[in-house]
Amino acid sequence: MSSSPSSARGSRLAFLVVGLCWLAVLFDGLDMFIYGSVLPHLLATKTFGITPDQAGDLGSYATFGMLVGALTAGTVADRIGRKKLMVGCVTLFSLASGVCALADSLAVFGLGRTLAGVGLGGLLPTAISMVSDYAPRGRGAIIIGVLMTAHHAGGILSAFVAQWLVEPVGWRAAFWVCVLPLLFAPVLAKYLPESLSFLVAKGRAEEAAALAEKYDVDVPAAKTGKKSAADRFDALAGLFRDGRWIQTLLYWLASFGGLLLVYGVATWLPTLMRAEGYELASALAFVVVFNLGGIVGMLVAGRAADRFGAPRISAIWFALTAAGVFLLSVHMPMSVTMVVVFLTGVFLNSAQTMIYATVSIASEPANRATAVGWTSGMGRFGAVFGPWLGGQLLAAGNGDFGFTAFALAGLSSMVFIGIAALRSARQGTLKGADQELVGTH
Repeated sequence: MSSSPSSARGSRLAFLVVGLCWLAVLFDGLDMFIYGSVLPHLLATKTFGITPDQAGDLGSYATFGMLVGALTAGTVADRIGRKKLMVGCVTLFSLASGVCALADSLAVFGLGRTLAGVGLGGLLPTAISMVSDYAPRGRGAIIIGVLMTAHHAGGILSAFVAQWLVEPVGWRAAFWVCVLPLLFAPVLAKYLPESLSFLVAKGRAEEAAALAEKYDVDVPAAKTGKKSAADRFDALAGLFRDGRWIQTLLYWLASFGGLLLVYGVATWLPTLMRAEGYELASALAFVVVFNLGGIVGMLVAGRAADRFGAPRISAIWFALTAAGVFLLSVHMPMSVTMVVVFLTGVFLNSAQTMIYATVSIASEPANRATAVGWTSGMGRFGAVFGPWLGGQLLAAGNGDFGFTAFALAGLSSMVFIGIAALRSARQGTLKGADQELVGTH
């Protein structure tokens, strides 16, 4: 297909949509990571009389809110549209950061973090859906990978915000910065088009066709019918029929351990590094390096999975993550520690993504969305548990064991996803091209 002025213009418009979603996810990452970046200061100054176990609880409040947001996002988006939901999510987590900045007690601060989590949890799946609709033809996968880098860029930004503002101005200033995305919400409302999938589902075919022509993208196929509650239950029950319950539980356990590791380390990395004897500035530098690794990992993991298979890469990535996290409990020269933190970020932040790829490959087409959705949902409980676990270990005076505990979570995910992949290959559920993905070639 030859390039034309209209298609070039359409591609530019499509990249505008992707750019807007990227900025929204950047702010999502900033708001998610800011708590971990200011946490060492909160504990050192005993703000609100906070203790390590209470700090772990606060970290879990945000991830619990994300669980709620992720589970309800689809239903809300089906009612009001993905564009309005994205605007609402940005507004919610921005205002919630204002609640944290104004908080005069631990309870109010916790409420703010919970509400922020709801907005954060609802934004990311909605943004992925939006860029999938408007990504230039043939570039859907790489565009989603690029979008995911925004979350880690937000983590990098959170470390700089904490370093520049917390000591000279105070921790509240960092949360006021997280209110600024509120100014971005009207920009989204004005320039972001509605999701094509939503328009098609609502029968607004002409509007969807006009937008698709303007942005030079394809109109998503209309779904043949809406699943009833009985259909959805049958899809879920199908994950447990004919002995598949073992496979399903293995995927869920792997996802639980993976997200426990991701959010546990994201919340406690600066604090645990300070406990290992590093200064606050150095601890925040580790956050920057860790998230730089996450950006690289997101771009590398997909290519590695295409070559060697998603299940194999997921297992290897978790093993390397566990080794890296465990090494962080050893006080090494700064240059060596930086390298270990970077590599840990590379492997940790994409290992979980490879679980979803593995589940997608191993699932029947009719049950694929249900299988991936429930694997992600079960993993979210690990995301709630990880920050709490870190707080409990520090409160008990076992901070040195924190990295070891998170490393064990990585090893458990390696074992579970490895066993699941072996069972899948032995039972022949990975066939044809999918079988090549697990490296049988």
